[in-house]
Formats: sequence, structure tokens, C-alpha cells
Amino acid sequence: MRFLVDECTGPAVARWLREQGHEVFSVFEEARGMDDEAVIDKAFAEAWILITNDKGFGEKVFREQRPHKGVVLLRLDDERAGSKIKTVERLLREYPGRLADCFVVVTEAQVRFARR
Repeated sequence: MRFLVDECTGPAVARWLREQGHEVFSVFEEARGMDDEAVIDKAFAEAWILITNDKGFGEKVFREQRPHKGVVLLRLDDERAGSKIKTVERLLREYPGRLADCFVVVTEAQVRFARR
């Protein structure tokens, strides 16, 4: 799969995804300081599934009707890298074919899917 990992999600998640064989663009590593408009535009134009901790992307997708190829919003109580990786690992194991073109909200206990 192709993932664009937002700066706030961090480089550890990006590295872990690469180790799992995924194609990854890490904003933290490759385009630090990129604004949210550019992030969502790049993700859509280049067919990346965006992984972020920034709930502002929910507003971009639902209120502003911004197009996307998939957004995974991590809403975690524990924001440490290990918790993010564990959550993404569980998401990919349990729902591997359901991320494209969906807005997915993931907590430690729940996964919710929404289509445009």
C-alpha cells in the first residue's frame, strides 16, 4: 500500500510501514513544515492514503469536501510512537482492503469507517 505519513504522526510510523513493505512518503522526513492544504493535495494527486493525528483533516474532508484517496485519523490517548505503530498494525491486520477512499477514525478500542 501507499501511505503519506503526516508530520504529526512522526517518522517512527513511517519507518515501521517501510519495514512492512509499504511505499511511504513521510512529511517529517521529506517535507517538514508542509501545510495541511499541500498535504491533502499531494495525497490525492499521488494516490497516497494519508495517516495523521490532525483532526483538522476531518474538517477538510467533510466540511470542505476535499477529495482524498483515504485518510486514517489516529485519535489515541497514548500519542507515543509505539502506541501509534501498534494501532496501525492492528488496523492493517484487521482491515487491509478497506482503507482506500475511506475516512477512518481509529482509537485504541474502535475503528470507524466513513465514505464520502
